[in-house]
This record gives sequence, C-alpha cells and structure tokens, in this order.
Amino acid sequence: MSKTIKNVWNAHFTFDKFLEAHERARKRKGKKKEILLFELDLETNLSNIMEQIKKHTFSFGSYHEFTIYEPKKRVIKALPYKARVVHQWYVEEFIKPYMMPRFITHTYACLPLKGAHKAVKDLQKMMRAMKRKYSNYYVLKCDIKGYFYNINRNILFEIMKEKISDKELLYFTKKIIFDSPHEKGIPIENYTSQFFANIYLDKLDHYVKENLRVKYYIRYMDDFILLCKNKEEAKSLFEKMKRFVSEVLDLELNHKSKYYPSRLGINFCGYITYETHILVRKRSKKKMRKRIKYWNDAYQKNILNFKEVKMGWNAWLGHIHHANAYHLMNDYKSKIIFNQK
Repeated sequence: MSKTIKNVWNAHFTFDKFLEAHERARKRKGKKKEILLFELDLETNLSNIMEQIKKHTFSFGSYHEFTIYEPKKRVIKALPYKARVVHQWYVEEFIKPYMMPRFITHTYACLPLKGAHKAVKDLQKMMRAMKRKYSNYYVLKCDIKGYFYNINRNILFEIMKEKISDKELLYFTKKIIFDSPHEKGIPIENYTSQFFANIYLDKLDHYVKENLRVKYYIRYMDDFILLCKNKEEAKSLFEKMKRFVSEVLDLELNHKSKYYPSRLGINFCGYITYETHILVRKRSKKKMRKRIKYWNDAYQKNILNFKEVKMGWNAWLGHIHHANAYHLMNDYKSKIIFNQK
C-alpha cells in the first residue's frame, strides 16, 4: 500500500456512487418528509450536489441541535439530508477503502467483523495470556475526557494531510472537518465523525504498538486498555500515555483513567471481563430493572405495548448472551408479571 492516497478522486466521483450513497442514507428513514422531497427530483438533486462539489460551492447547511439522555447526556447536531448523502459517499468511497486498512489489528469501533463483542472476546484472550505469563499482572484503563467535543480539528486535518496527496480529496476533507460553528470538536451525529474520531486515535495506537512496544493493547473508540506485567510498568506507561495524549493530540485523559490489579476485572464495552468469565455491567442490570418495573406498571394499567416489550427484552437478551448470565436472565424474567406474547 502506498504511503499516501493519490489519484483516487475521479474514479469515485460518479453519479452512480452518489445514488448508492442516497440509498444507504435513506435506509430505515425513507418516510421522512425531507427524504421524500429530495426523492421527488432525485436525479436533479444528486446532479446539483455533484456540480456544487466540483465547483467548490457545496454547502452542508445549518445544523439542527437536540439533546439525548441515554446512555448519557449528549448534544446531537444533525445536518440536512443532502449533507448526509455526501457524508455517506465520502466515508464509503474514501475512508473505508483507503484509511481503515491502515489501522492496527486491535482497534474495534466502526470496523466490519469487529465491534464491541469481538473486542471483549479478544480482550479476554489477552488477559488469559497475561495470566499464564505473569500470574498477577496490572491493567491500565484509559479514556478521553469529552472526546468528540475536544478533538482539535487542526490536528485532525494535519493527520489527514499525512495520508492524502490527492488534491481534490484533501480539499474536500478539509471542508468536511471544518464545517462546524464551533472552534473545537466534531459533531457526534455526523456519519463522518465516528470515522474521523477513530483516525485521530490511530496515531495513539501506533505510538503504543511501535514506540512503547506494548503487546497487549486494545481500543474501542476512546476507551483503551493496556495490560502490564506489574505496577511499575503500569505507572510508567500511564505517565507516557498522559503526555502523548496531551502534547501530540491536545486531549486529556478522563479522571477515571487508572491502573489496578487484574483480579478486579476490566469494565470495557458494556461488560466486566475476567480471565475465566464475563459479567454484565451494573448499569445494564439497573437499566433493565427500571424497564421491567415500568412494563409491570403499564401492564397493570392496561396500557402496555407488547411489541415494544418484546423488542426491548430480546435486545437485552442479545446483550447478556455474550456474558455468563444464565441465572441473571432467569432472575429478571421472574420479575415480569405478564406473558410477553
């Protein structure tokens, strides 16, 4: 693979590619008013987008802001539909084929055939290897304070410049990165943001693997784990990670970042992982207890939506299926006072 991405723009700048991007962007959202209006004159709208991009006059439009509260409070910024089509096109045509193959093996967010469950399984394999080799080893667990909100877009663009020499692609990459009303951070809701966020910390990944030579390291977005042979190594690596994150990436580790004995298990990707077993995280159990209480109350008032119950219960079963949770499942099932139908 060449060191930089070059001479790729024209091959991907076609009407068919934008039509495919539209089909992906509208999935499961086809009845929304703005999508229906866009499709009334689909060919013209896509052609106009392409013409504007070609002439460097394309505008993504204004953000619509709203707040979500699950799993935690976040401000979401949503762009108009035409911008979401363009983001789909950019990610699928350039980020996935040219950037993602450069990632290290043990990063898992936004990647096909990986994800949180694969990350947890691979983490457990690493823990077992460390247990065999060192018996009592240490865990260094870190994440980034306010990650998406604190990404330095100038640094992000410099990272992309190191990888892209195609002039049109680089110009458009810059346009996407700096299309935000705020000085710092990238909007969580944008399809491009999760990939830019992954690319941003790819620099950290290579530092850990190539400079620090840490064998057992794993990352899921801004949550990352280093397995260390003893407390002294964990302390030393912790200081180096803090320094790199601050000086190179202009970020700060979350105050919860710490190192501790491996016997305490590792809270990662929704589970507590040990060498011998995997448990469901307390937050997930608490949330399901609240949902069951709500379902039972709604049932007694004869206002329960059984379809929503079935979807919610099956989703939770799918989550705990990856843990040692047989008794937990039966315990929670016994708390439901109605048949799920």
